Amino acid sequence: MSSTTSRRGLTVGLLTCVTAVAFEGMAVVTAMPAAAADLGDLHLYAWAFTAVMIAQLVSIVVSGRVADAVGPVKPLLAGLVVFAVGIVVAALAPSMLVLLIGRFVQGLGGGAVSLTLMVVTAVAYDPAERAKVMTWYSACWMLPSFVGPAVAAWLSENLSWHWVFWAVLPFVAAGAALMAPGLAHLAGREGPDADAAASPVPTHAAVLVAAGIALVQFAGQRLEPLSLVWLALGVGALVLWFGRLMPRGFAPGASGLPAVVAVRLLVSGTFFGSQAFLPLMLTTRGVALQVAGLVITVGSVGWMVGSWLQARPWLRLSRDRIILVGAGCVASGVAVLALSAWFGGAGLVLPSVGSILAGIGMGLQSSSTALATMQLSPEHEIGRNTSSLQVGETTGNALFAGAAGTIFAALNPLAPDAVTFGWVMTAMAGLTALGVWTATRIGHVKNHSLAVAET
Repeated sequence: MSSTTSRRGLTVGLLTCVTAVAFEGMAVVTAMPAAAADLGDLHLYAWAFTAVMIAQLVSIVVSGRVADAVGPVKPLLAGLVVFAVGIVVAALAPSMLVLLIGRFVQGLGGGAVSLTLMVVTAVAYDPAERAKVMTWYSACWMLPSFVGPAVAAWLSENLSWHWVFWAVLPFVAAGAALMAPGLAHLAGREGPDADAAASPVPTHAAVLVAAGIALVQFAGQRLEPLSLVWLALGVGALVLWFGRLMPRGFAPGASGLPAVVAVRLLVSGTFFGSQAFLPLMLTTRGVALQVAGLVITVGSVGWMVGSWLQARPWLRLSRDRIILVGAGCVASGVAVLALSAWFGGAGLVLPSVGSILAGIGMGLQSSSTALATMQLSPEHEIGRNTSSLQVGETTGNALFAGAAGTIFAALNPLAPDAVTFGWVMTAMAGLTALGVWTATRIGHVKNHSLAVAET
């Protein structure tokens, strides 16, 4: 098989794997209200999302170490297998507890897949091509966004929410088969010089940070005197060990690569926290599950538009400015969702506008923070620093979804739905504003797409 054919297969396989992860993410967000209604234990709702994030955090670190040591192929294949196992466990879940276990296993596999896909992209494509590949990745997020929420709602209402998970497996199998020749070609170039390899991220630090996140969420959702102990232990673990997972020089207010990672943490985390509760907010108003799924779809279309824009050579902005504009769009979108939450009778206009604004911002900043990380990293540190970027995003997703879950758990039994979801969305909007400020601290990062256009 020619190298051109194997490269084409690699590209299609990568896109198929992204489609599988995207479908799982979009579909599960839509299906979770049905799963919670079937299984009960609504107080565990937020854990269905944070269980994935906590597992991903550890998996990203481990796979980043392996990718820097032996290349991305082996951890990518292992991640696909573990992800598929988690899908099967969740699909067979007879209780919320088993569903959470399945989601945790999915996170272990999904973290490895997400990290190694980015490393494969950095190794297999030159800097000018990477922006286009990121746009294709976003297109693969858009396709499931068109059909995923609707399919998930239809499966949940006509068959069972269990089938939402089963539907992911064919994508995983197809992606692995398509990538195989291209990965075999890349395997011959695996592994940087051991003397040049970056200092590895300590695995125990990832485990302790993951435990800290879990303790913080556990404390927030129990709201009893002993919870102060769990909160102190969780915050202590985060303070002591989170910095060990970040790029060199990471500190509050730092510029350069640390600021890029901090923006990804804050902006992606608040976006995820708001999106996790958006379908539940809409269905509690009496909106049909399929219609709530369409609101998520609108936001995903915005994500695609933003990712397409960031790769346009006529967009004459440096990469750091694109990140700043993206953060501002997410902040505006989440603020609109907060208005929608407080004024529950406003229909679907505000949720749709908020979703599309936030989606455009995510498309701009998510692709651009990944590209900026590749650009600001020496080749032998791409795996480590991409790991740091994704650890930051995963930490933000878990913490802020947990914070949203804490607010929900505290207010849901006592306050009207408008107050409960209003405070959830308002908290997310406030944290996103901090992400906008952090984006101003990055400093100049060249836009390779602009450089290609100028030549």
